[in-house]
Amino acid sequence: MDKQLADLRKSYERAELDEHHADDDPLRQFQRWLEDALAAELPEPNAMTLATVGADGRPSTRVVLIKGCDERGIVWYTNYESRKGRELAVHPYAALQFHWVELERVVRIEGPVDKVSEAESDAYFQSRPLDSRIGAWASPQSQVIASRSVLVANAARYAAKFALHPPRPPHWGGFRLAPQRWEFWQGRKSRLHDRLQYRQDADGHWIKERLAP
Repeated sequence: MDKQLADLRKSYERAELDEHHADDDPLRQFQRWLEDALAAELPEPNAMTLATVGADGRPSTRVVLIKGCDERGIVWYTNYESRKGRELAVHPYAALQFHWVELERVVRIEGPVDKVSEAESDAYFQSRPLDSRIGAWASPQSQVIASRSVLVANAARYAAKFALHPPRPPHWGGFRLAPQRWEFWQGRKSRLHDRLQYRQDADGHWIKERLAP
């Protein structure tokens, strides 16, 4: 097994990322790449890894789905009482990573995190399918449960209680990461990958730099 893993190789030759042609605004560059991922009909192009740090200083990661992107930041929704919610309450900073394998591209984003407004959370919650809205009530996310039957029973109970109109749970809503640093990675041949970093100066202007791979 170890030899099989050690022998895995891939040559990245699909595209390039040049600092002279990349957008000066990292948000526009990200939106361009996200549109490419959507147009390529990749499996779950909106999936991103979210990294947080707990009160004990230990990092943890999980995959969430981007649900909004504008000049204010990157938005996702979750249970505020989940592990990630509790960790963000202690350390309100996070890192995100998109990995579009088929396009040989990675985007990394870092910055402070805050909850979105209740109005935004309400609007998104009401746009979800009914089963997903019931599920938000049924799952005590990240808590230990005895078996799957607990979830099934909870779902049946809340479906009976709320019928077709479950309200948004008070413990459920959105987070928004305000980017302070972006990195765009394009795989290249011979492991000489293209890496562009965008960081903000003291005045909040974006500085674009090339990083060694």
